[in-house]
Amino acid sequence: MVVTITDKYFIHDLRGITKQETIVNFGATHKNAGYIVHRAYVAQATQLRQGTRGTKTKAEVQGGGKKPWKQKGTGRARAGSNRSPLWRGGGVIFGPRYQHYRKKINKKEKAIALQACLQNRLENIKVISNFVESFSKPNTKLILQILGKWEVNMKDKVLIITKEHNKNLYLSIRNIPNVTIIVASQLNVLSVLLANTILVSIDAIPIISYSSKGI
Repeated sequence: MVVTITDKYFIHDLRGITKQETIVNFGATHKNAGYIVHRAYVAQATQLRQGTRGTKTKAEVQGGGKKPWKQKGTGRARAGSNRSPLWRGGGVIFGPRYQHYRKKINKKEKAIALQACLQNRLENIKVISNFVESFSKPNTKLILQILGKWEVNMKDKVLIITKEHNKNLYLSIRNIPNVTIIVASQLNVLSVLLANTILVSIDAIPIISYSSKGI
């Protein structure tokens, strides 16, 4: 079953005043899309793994170019390389290896998962005016004041979605715990699921709607 949900939001300005109303529609989604959301979450969380742990084999460890001693006549066990796994400092047999963790998910599945997440979080979304231009320089105090006027609980995880990247705004938010900023075109399932409060810039809504449709 396909469901389309729209909702009305008041637009909050920098002073926390609501002046006008807007209708938000993040597209249609399947009612039972939970398994697709799970697939998208697992795929994204898996890609966060670095996979850089690993040990060196006999071929990779340094040294071993010369035979330690001659084959016969020394009374010692024969040895051909000091890189042997039997030696201290030698290679490792069957040790962990470097690998890439990746799970494939289709573009349309990503779009359906994002639609489902956004429609499930409609009650946690606040639409805000375009405030990016107000930051001509980094100013953490100003963004804290603005968040306070928007009645944002700073103990919750807050996600701010803007139309485009702004370095000054990013630097202003970087040191604030639990507050994350993301560009609308890069919005993903993991960031939406982890946020308790979602602040969406009014000019970012068309981009989110476009991305969530998988076009």
